[in-house]
Amino acid sequence: MAEASVLVVEDDPDMADLLATVLGMAGHTVRVAGSIAEARDALRADAPDLALVDLGLPDGSGQDLVSHLAARHADVGVIIVTADGREDEHVRGLRGGADDVVGKPFRVSTLLARVEAVLRRRGGLATVAALEIAGLVIDLDAVTASRGGVRLDLTPTEFRLLEHLVRNEGRVLSKAQLLEEIWGYDFGGDGQVVERFVSTLRRKLGEPELIRTVRGFGYVLRDPA
Repeated sequence: MAEASVLVVEDDPDMADLLATVLGMAGHTVRVAGSIAEARDALRADAPDLALVDLGLPDGSGQDLVSHLAARHADVGVIIVTADGREDEHVRGLRGGADDVVGKPFRVSTLLARVEAVLRRRGGLATVAALEIAGLVIDLDAVTASRGGVRLDLTPTEFRLLEHLVRNEGRVLSKAQLLEEIWGYDFGGDGQVVERFVSTLRRKLGEPELIRTVRGFGYVLRDPA
């Protein structure tokens, strides 16, 4: 079930597709608008929990849409997602009603964390205290993991990798996807880094095995039952 409804206002098809895919994978229902006019039509039809707004839109400035949202749809959270690195524009957006500003290019993990933070503050996202599968319990508040009641000694990176795999249970994730999500798009490593961390996680998780290798594709975490 989707956690929240999100309106992506972005005229670049590739960026709009990326945002929609990332948010959809996180469990959100996503609609895309390529202009201010399309965004206003979408808002009239069904106001979302959150809007991600680009500043450079074909029919005006995204700042105008942010102001419209603040005035007419105060319950909708707003995050500006922009390649404009000027601090004064960011400040203008925040003063105009945006809850946050995310610069392009961005790390997927950073974007999702900002989305969750805004939704949580506005009450549009239920707080999930723990993730559980096959005796594995990940406590998101305490940032700890255990299996069969035995606490796992995980490094911060191992914890993030395990959490990401559990959140994507049943979905095959490539080494490239994991490198981008866990280590960041600007990380200069290669797939062997993922292999080493997955191998260590398998050893620490014990039996029955949760993380499977899909040869030629990547890794998937599944309940062995």
